[in-house]
Amino acid sequence: MRAAWRERWGGPEVVEVRDLEKPAPGPGQILVKLHAASVNRVDLDSLIPEPRILRLFLGPRRPRQKRVGVDAAGVVEAVGEGVTDLKVGDRVFADLYPYGAGAFAEYVAAPAKAWLPIPEGIPLETAATLPHSANLAIQGLRLGNGRTVGEGDRLLVVGATGNVGPFVVQLAKARGAHVTAVGNGDKADFMRSLGADEVIDYRTTDYTRPAQPYDWIVDVHAHQALGGWRKALKPRGVYQAMGGSGWWLLSLAVQQPAYKLATRKTIGLMLSWRPFKQADIEELLRLVAAGTLEPRIDRRFPLEEAADALAWVDQGKASGKVLITFL
Repeated sequence: MRAAWRERWGGPEVVEVRDLEKPAPGPGQILVKLHAASVNRVDLDSLIPEPRILRLFLGPRRPRQKRVGVDAAGVVEAVGEGVTDLKVGDRVFADLYPYGAGAFAEYVAAPAKAWLPIPEGIPLETAATLPHSANLAIQGLRLGNGRTVGEGDRLLVVGATGNVGPFVVQLAKARGAHVTAVGNGDKADFMRSLGADEVIDYRTTDYTRPAQPYDWIVDVHAHQALGGWRKALKPRGVYQAMGGSGWWLLSLAVQQPAYKLATRKTIGLMLSWRPFKQADIEELLRLVAAGTLEPRIDRRFPLEEAADALAWVDQGKASGKVLITFL
């Protein structure tokens, strides 16, 4: 089979497509012939993890995990011993982040518990956009204590045009929130098409100093210091980042608890994320089936161009999801 592979740390350019032996499902596993996979920020982060100290655990000189890609959708080709919930011919999808990745390949063998069936009426390509990014989006609109974005809340979405942001905007609008989307001004029409009430071009406007403070801020990939957000939030406001640069992540150990004590606001990294949480995934599927949530596909790349697909996302060119397709 053909599969994306990397032997060294680096950017998208280190990814190549190789001929590998087709896997066989072991006990408790299924073998899936993939039809589509989608590119996520986590795929790029795994190529060259930050902060650099993480490489001590992931491979000091070269990555221990050579496979690439987490979002997968396809059809079950074989089942291993002990698998009873899925059968050959079932359409399934998964977030393979907890299972060693490998979605950028013609076939993948992974535990049956990693997969969920795709309901009739939902295309495989649509399903491939949901496991990681949409799951992050729906969980980013709530706290671990159950508090959620609701009717009338003012929400700022920083990074509204990429993998996760378009899902956040649509989900928040479906809940009755007033949404301000931050992104490249050249993509203003795209952000409005998602339902955003207001659009801010980060290149020309300091979005950390709004005229009116927000109830919630969802920051897909943080660049601003936490202290810069204090005046952008209402009392008891929430700022949740889903990731950030190496220096930003290192600063959290001191800043996050300090700001919570000093301001009584929730400011920091999203800590309640659970990969491919079944209840959330099922809710996303219901919203897609109802037409409330529309995954936006920017473009498709064949497997042989996996490095180009990763570079397209890394350079911020995508408006929505980028897919890897298999012929």
